[in-house]
Amino acid sequence: MTSYLLAGGGTAGHVNPLLAVADALRERDADATVLVLGTAEGLESRLVPARGYELLVVDKVPFPRRPNRQAAAFPMRFRKAIAQVRAHIRRHGVDVVVGFGGYASAPAYVAARREGVPFVVHEANAKPGLANVLGARRAAAVGVAFEGTPLRGSETVGMPLRQEVITLDRAATRVEAADYFGLDPDRPVLLAFGGSLGAQRLNEALADSWRDVLAAGWQLLHVTGERSDLADPGAEGYALRRYVDRMDLAFALADLIVSRSGSATVSEISALGIPALYVPYSVGNGEQRLNAASAVAAGAAELLDDATFDGDAVRRIVVPVLGDRDRLDRMAAAAETAGTRNGTENVIGLIDRALDAV
Repeated sequence: MTSYLLAGGGTAGHVNPLLAVADALRERDADATVLVLGTAEGLESRLVPARGYELLVVDKVPFPRRPNRQAAAFPMRFRKAIAQVRAHIRRHGVDVVVGFGGYASAPAYVAARREGVPFVVHEANAKPGLANVLGARRAAAVGVAFEGTPLRGSETVGMPLRQEVITLDRAATRVEAADYFGLDPDRPVLLAFGGSLGAQRLNEALADSWRDVLAAGWQLLHVTGERSDLADPGAEGYALRRYVDRMDLAFALADLIVSRSGSATVSEISALGIPALYVPYSVGNGEQRLNAASAVAAGAAELLDDATFDGDAVRRIVVPVLGDRDRLDRMAAAAETAGTRNGTENVIGLIDRALDAV
């Protein structure tokens, strides 16, 4: 009986692909032991037990970014975290470790190497995190979601996705999706969203331009995020939602998407073959722009500048796309080749290969 230890967490971008792989491993072999390593503070502390997996806890030890008291304490704290993971590996007879980035992954990679256990790295972002950069140097296999991600020895495997996305038949679900959102299945739909918390810049731009979208003959499905106080104008053809727990239905209805370009967002949109206009979040290390690069290169998506994205930009850039059927058809055709729904099985292929090499 194989024992798997999946390490990662902190954000949904790490936890969701981890859980997709965990579910597939458990479905493939009900007798396998699938454990998750994470911190007590991260999102995994809630999502992992709720999904029915045992969460093994490791201390959260951030890499120091500048010389200070925390940096001086880092070596001792990191050694303690490694020792915690080594104890978990021994206690549960772990056969292979799979890391998805985040605070739990770095000590997991070192612990696995010291225990003689193979480990696999998966990087969800086009710009890899430090834990995975270090882990890739000694990993048995390294998979990346996006072509061109600079990780040693990596191969492009795609993103492990939610089952409802993998199995979605957009055409067959369109009528159900339209009914769910109160829209017309026979008229095209622009889907706009900014991630689970929304995006204020996107919300403000669409609040100023939704009438222009409707005037172009399109409908608008606008997911604002739970923190938004944007008022619903109650106009026919404009469905405003604070939060959507059935994003598969939103994707089924979308003929074009305007959104941020987080790694999971780009991977899901590309896997479903939907044309997109991405507005990368400008804060951070630029990974959102890089995440969208492969879809843009394929002709499936275009980039819009966050700093200048407002109602006028929607009228000047987005509305002309809505009226250009040939352009949309070309983007849709390119989108069919831009992504993959096989990320989960591809990662499991890396895991199996690492086990076979032992």
